[in-house]
Amino acid sequence: MVRSLDGERPWALGLMSGTSLDGIDAALIRSDGLRQVTMGASFSLPYEPEMRRRLRSVLGGRGPVEEVGRQLTLRHAEAVRRLLAEAAVAPEEVRVIGFHGHTILHRPQEGRTWQIGDGALLAAETGIDVVADLRGNDVALGGEGAPLVPLYQAALAAELERPLAVVNIGGVANVAWIGPGDLAGEDEVIAFDTGPGNALVNDWVEQHGGEPLDRNGALAAAGRVDEGLLARLLDNSYFERVPPKSLDRDDFSALPAAGLSLEDGATTLTAFTAATIARAAGHFPAPVRRWLITGGGRHNPTLMAMLAERLGVPVEPVEAVGWQGDVLEAQAFAYLALRSLAGLPLTLPTTTGVSRPASGGLLHPAPEGAHA
Repeated sequence: MVRSLDGERPWALGLMSGTSLDGIDAALIRSDGLRQVTMGASFSLPYEPEMRRRLRSVLGGRGPVEEVGRQLTLRHAEAVRRLLAEAAVAPEEVRVIGFHGHTILHRPQEGRTWQIGDGALLAAETGIDVVADLRGNDVALGGEGAPLVPLYQAALAAELERPLAVVNIGGVANVAWIGPGDLAGEDEVIAFDTGPGNALVNDWVEQHGGEPLDRNGALAAAGRVDEGLLARLLDNSYFERVPPKSLDRDDFSALPAAGLSLEDGATTLTAFTAATIARAAGHFPAPVRRWLITGGGRHNPTLMAMLAERLGVPVEPVEAVGWQGDVLEAQAFAYLALRSLAGLPLTLPTTTGVSRPASGGLLHPAPEGAHA
C-alpha cells in the first residue's frame, strides 16, 4: 500500500559504506519521499586500517562474514550516535534509518547481491526503526540491484536545466542521465554502472605505494598513460552492453598494470576511469548540457581534468549546484528508506532493468521502550 508522507516530516537518517572501503557516511534529511528534500547535518567515520583489512577479507563472500558484519553494524551504530550528538537531534526525532550495509558480492546475473550488516542489531543499538536490504527485492524481480541513488539525484535535479548527467565516482562509478521532461516519466531517468571508479587506483596505490589512495591525484599527475594498456583495458564487452547494467567491485583488476611504475600505473588506471565514464555518453538518449560529479573521485583534480578533456561540456562537482557530494549517497539511503515506508518505488526498469517499478527494503522496528 502506498502511503503519503505529506505532513510527516521528522528526520530520516541514511548510512553508506562504499566500495572504496574508506569509511561510513551518515546524513540527516527531511523529505516527503518525492521532490521535497531538506538537507541536514552529516558525519563521516573513517575506517581504521584493520577494519579496511577485515572488510577486504570478506569481499566475494569469503572468510568470517558474520563476525565482520557484526563489527560493521556496531561501527554504523557509533556513526549514528556521533551524528545525532553533533546535530543535537534526539533519536525519537528520527523516523527511520536507511541502512545500506556493505556490499561484499554483487552478481545480479546469478540473482545474487549481498550486503553485510544486521538491521535488527542496528535498530536495537540506536533505538530507531531501520530499513535495510534495499537491493534485494529489485534483484528478485530481475533487476541489477544497482545503482540505487538515481531517484534521489532526480529529485534534487528537478529545478536544474536538463538533460544532465550525474556521475558518482566511488569504488565503482555509475551515471544517471536525467532527461528534460516530467521526472515522473520512467524514460526520464536512465542509470547504470560505467566501470571502475576509484577502486583500481586505490588498490594500485595501496599495493605499490603504501597509501590508501592517490591523494589529490598527485601520482596520476606525475605519470604517463600507457596507451597500449589503456586500449586493452577498454577492450571489454561490458562497455558496449546496453544498460541497465552493473558491476561488482572485483569485476576489474589493477593486475594488468603490473610492471608499470607507481606513477604510470596510477595515471593509466585514472585514465581508464575517465575513458569509461566518457564512453557512457554513447548510451544516452540525448546529449547532456553538463556533467555533475559526486563521490570521492571529484576530489581528484587529475581525474576531473581528464573528464573535462574527454567530455567537452562543463564538468563540475555537485557542490556547484548546492549538493553535498561527500554524503550524497548516505542522504539517498535516507530518502529511499522513506520511500520504502510509503511503498514507493526505489528502482525503475530504466535504472536497474527491474521488471516493473519496485519498492523494497526490510523494516526492523526498534525495540519497544527504546526511547524511554
